[in-house]
Amino acid sequence: MVLSLKAILFVALHLLPGMKSSMVNLNNNGYDGMVIAINPSVPEDEKLIQNIKEMVIEASTYLFHATKRRVYFRNVSILIPLTWKSKSEYLMPKQESYDQADVIVANPYLKYGDDPYTLQYGQCGEKGQYIHFTPNFLLTNNLPIYGSRGRVFVHEWAHLRWGVFDEYNVDQPFYISRKNTIEATRYHCIEQMSKCTFIPEKSQTTRDSIMFMQSLDSVTEFCTAETHNTEAPNLQNKMCNSRSTWDIIMNSEDFQNASPMTGTDPPPHPTFSLLKSKQRVVCLVLDKSGSMSSEDRLFQMNQAAELFLIQIIEKGSLTGMVTFESSATIQNYLTEITDHNAYEKILANLPQAAGGGTSICSGLRAGFQAIIHSNQNTSGSEIVLLTDGEDDNISLCFEEVKKSGSVIHTIALGPSAAKELEILSNMTGGHRFYANKDINGLIDAFSRISSRSGSITQQAIQLESKALNVTGKKWINGTVPVDSTIGNDTFFVVTWTIQKPEIILQDPKGTKYKTSDFKENKLNIRSARLQIPGTAETGTWTYTLLNKHANSQMLTVTVTTRARSPTTLPVIATAHMSQSTTHYPSPMIVYAQVSQGFLPVLGINVTAIIETEDGHQVILELWDNGAGADTVKNDGIYSRYFTDYHGNGRYSLKVHAQAKNNMARLSLRQQQNKALYIPGYVENGKIILNPPRPEVKDDKAEAEIEDFSRLTSGGSFTVSGAPPAGSHTHVFPPGKITDLEAKVKEDHIQLSWTAPGKVLDKGKANSYIIRISKCFLDLREDFDNAALVNTSSLIPKEAGSIEHFEFKLEPFKIENGTKFYIAIQAIHEANVTSEVSNIAQAIKFIPPQDSSVPALGITITCIRNKI
Repeated sequence: MVLSLKAILFVALHLLPGMKSSMVNLNNNGYDGMVIAINPSVPEDEKLIQNIKEMVIEASTYLFHATKRRVYFRNVSILIPLTWKSKSEYLMPKQESYDQADVIVANPYLKYGDDPYTLQYGQCGEKGQYIHFTPNFLLTNNLPIYGSRGRVFVHEWAHLRWGVFDEYNVDQPFYISRKNTIEATRYHCIEQMSKCTFIPEKSQTTRDSIMFMQSLDSVTEFCTAETHNTEAPNLQNKMCNSRSTWDIIMNSEDFQNASPMTGTDPPPHPTFSLLKSKQRVVCLVLDKSGSMSSEDRLFQMNQAAELFLIQIIEKGSLTGMVTFESSATIQNYLTEITDHNAYEKILANLPQAAGGGTSICSGLRAGFQAIIHSNQNTSGSEIVLLTDGEDDNISLCFEEVKKSGSVIHTIALGPSAAKELEILSNMTGGHRFYANKDINGLIDAFSRISSRSGSITQQAIQLESKALNVTGKKWINGTVPVDSTIGNDTFFVVTWTIQKPEIILQDPKGTKYKTSDFKENKLNIRSARLQIPGTAETGTWTYTLLNKHANSQMLTVTVTTRARSPTTLPVIATAHMSQSTTHYPSPMIVYAQVSQGFLPVLGINVTAIIETEDGHQVILELWDNGAGADTVKNDGIYSRYFTDYHGNGRYSLKVHAQAKNNMARLSLRQQQNKALYIPGYVENGKIILNPPRPEVKDDKAEAEIEDFSRLTSGGSFTVSGAPPAGSHTHVFPPGKITDLEAKVKEDHIQLSWTAPGKVLDKGKANSYIIRISKCFLDLREDFDNAALVNTSSLIPKEAGSIEHFEFKLEPFKIENGTKFYIAIQAIHEANVTSEVSNIAQAIKFIPPQDSSVPALGITITCIRNKI
């Protein structure tokens, strides 16, 4: 028992660094547990499965040699969607799901090409979210464009698994090196170039790098410290402090104990399991122990469970319910949610009184029984476990939970919930939530537990979640925008703590709904809801509430809806922390992704609300500016550092995304972190062009998008080692500047960058140190001894602002072709400085009068072609 418990704890803890619950693990040089999931909207095609298998088989061997015989793919699961026909060879999934898959196969949203890419927005060395292949990429011959699919897969796997970045830069394909030669943005120059990109020779001898151009037959390795070009203005250098990809890979967790396999034999071929998604099965396992009677917890649990059953869980799902204290009772075996009567049967059994101790294992076992009794398998089923109590025996059922194949979503209610609770969600790939005193935390948690099948148009979307302490006899009002991507199955829900308020709701056309239109549950759980008939009107809805009681009471408003149609993907927001556990003083990063389909939504206000166990709230505005915690500007990923620790324990995250004043835009540009599209090759002196890559013209790179509101829970995370609130001893430095740019104007250099904060990306730095050199290595290896620029007139701005600074080049002699390298540090206090920034290059360049004469003594062979 001890050994198996240790193993389970290892698996649970192994999942902690990232919030995405990948099931991949490395064992004896082989990767097990990779999940490749096909989106439900993809038409059934046997060839797709066959091509996926062939891609992974080829990738496994290529990966094995690229990592010098260290790793290969051993076991792979392919998840078939529920929309495809069943076959005898399809097995039942366990915790595998589309939402948690390592690789997804899905159509692009709007037909802007089939570039394979990895959704990767963490820091250097941190795992990505998923690899995205389109069916068209997997079914058509892309060999001349990307190289073989197996090679492309390894390129993307390096992004996903090891957190390395591309070594090319499509926005800056060339730069002038310290040798005064024009280089392609990678580790060395490819021989032939066209106007805005380059066309490589088909026949090459170079062996690296996979993160630049894996399509070349000769490329079989990642670049090393010996071959890596630290100057190239690419994302790998920016994000990883100019370290080579192989250096990052070798320092990854995978390679700490992965020695090269002996012998000369190739690795065994991967084995594949075909899994078929099943009808959603969910069992609520709800705590009704004595402690649930305090602080209105039982009422709040019932209010949130009612919302989940009526508004969140998808039609056609099988749902049951168990209540527990010292023992457990199956209140409802699985019932298919088809209409009002189905969920009313479950609601009728919500607990009305609390009492007894807390036995979480009893509740889980009863949940498994409720599922099995209904002729369902626990594999792939979900349990929503809510508890507020301590339980020293929770570890006794870890082994049963692991064997069940179920996904456990945990909701810790209040500060005394069992400390081991999150191990259950970590080991099974479930969500983890923490809710404090008001009902909103519970409602937000239940609202986040949607289907994991990838059918976004079926999932509930939260538009509003507001809790207000309203004084007696006072009115409050608010607005909720309903945009044209949503509006089906729309509910407005109001809860109260003493007396039902007067409610007035008005739609954009002036139609009013009154208190009598909001229906109360027969069980008197102090909530009333209105389901908008048909499809909700597009525009701004206005609500007004009157607290009719003489005393203050807490009133809440929650609005949920679904996609307007199966063919129009809604705008959605998701959020998570960079880690699910942290030890002070390590900073964390808040991430929020706002998108429509796979397209990023830009120009909106994204706010994170982080709440501690004692109710203290920290509100952070998240940024998509490519600075500080944010990896890439305008990619729809909004980020910010979190350092405001307020004691130990559980913290909850909620994110509100709002588009206001017609400022939101939909980006139609291609994703980052993708395999390079090769425009053609030079073979035997002849240019062979590939078909033009689908491009979005600059004037059509963004589309307007109407105002909207989205609210989502980012789950919970746990903090340890933090001092009591207000007694922090650790001083965080200013954030590293990563977007420094420089240019020469006459005898001056002009600089621009995004201001960091005094504490990472918060506040104002005290001052800046700027140093300059004609030698790149002076700044990279000996910054403190490079020439100092006078910055006495430079007063730092607030974090996130754009800084501009100009200085005269003295005492340097400036001639045509003279290059300068500049870097910058921000200062908090004398001994607390940021890391040295990216090294910017500025060059004095005077174009020649005769265009046939190279200006800098650089010979360039230009191949002009019409693409």
